Amino acid sequence: MKLYLVPSPIGNLADITYRAVKVLEEADLILAEDTRTSSVLLRHYQINKPVTPYHQHNEHKIVQHLLQQLQGGKTMAMLTDAGTPGISDPGFLLVRECNRAGVPVECLPGATAFVPALVNSGIPMNRFVFEGFLPLKKGRHTLFTQLATEERTIVFYESPMRLVRTLSDLIQYFGPDRPCCVSRELTKMFEENKRGTLQEVHDYFAEKGVKGEIVVVVQGKE
Repeated sequence: MKLYLVPSPIGNLADITYRAVKVLEEADLILAEDTRTSSVLLRHYQINKPVTPYHQHNEHKIVQHLLQQLQGGKTMAMLTDAGTPGISDPGFLLVRECNRAGVPVECLPGATAFVPALVNSGIPMNRFVFEGFLPLKKGRHTLFTQLATEERTIVFYESPMRLVRTLSDLIQYFGPDRPCCVSRELTKMFEENKRGTLQEVHDYFAEKGVKGEIVVVVQGKE
């Protein structure tokens, strides 16, 4: 009886640990944010186990059913599309209910997108805040106003369709000269890390266009 949180590669399929593969091979049931995405990874490592969808649209409906199975002795492994479950991905709800019910939960170490983006940015990383995905409308102004005076390095995820707009907002609230780094398609063939001021990085992507998964790192206020 245990729930394992299994980090999945954020791009390169080789970025999975031997232990993660072993846990997936031995689990009674694999929970997948998107079964189509997870099937690529499972086929690659020749893992043939029952897989059931577990995502933001059904987690509230099935969490108690999964909890009952865990309490009945099953071992489950949770996969999200990329990275570590619970970090801007499903996972928190089931972990919380397992903790409340006394079901053991173990999170394996492994891939997550914001760590390599932060480390290779060249921006101070001794103290940082992670904001996940920024609000689209409600609360956006309030958050940017708060972050404008944040002294720690700021890390967040962004959609490629909204990156240029968000960089424009950051320029408005933080000023054009704040150092930043935008990491795109980490671990993949076309990985890119664009460093510079907010204005420089904004102008670069406004001209070039944006594709792929995005992590933004912005230096805190000095």
